[in-house]
Amino acid sequence: MPRPCCLRHIDISPCAVYFKPAGIPVHMLKEVVLTLDELESLRLADLNGLYQEEAAEHMKISRPTFARIVETARRKVADVLVHGKALRVEGGPVVPGNSQQWTSSWPGLGGGPRRCHGQNRSGRTK
Repeated sequence: MPRPCCLRHIDISPCAVYFKPAGIPVHMLKEVVLTLDELESLRLADLNGLYQEEAAEHMKISRPTFARIVETARRKVADVLVHGKALRVEGGPVVPGNSQQWTSSWPGLGGGPRRCHGQNRSGRTK
């Protein structure tokens, strides 16, 4: 049985949640979903230039977990850019940081954190 998923603390509220190439109708595009924890990892590592150890501390996760998250995020963004796909930002096993509050406008969250794969409504593994 897999280990329970650790919630990642994020300090970002995206101002836009959908990106697509100009001039191509949405219905013609394949879509890639970038979770909020993946977006936060890109912000900390690539935009803010933090080392993985420091960025992992911000998200309250281990450094190897941070490395896996940021690697997945970079791969998804590269796929979108190289292959001209649409990018949707939503969901993920996250909780807001000190400066954020849950809002219904956060995509895929509906006012609260999304459960990890294999968890029931109480947050326990199945």
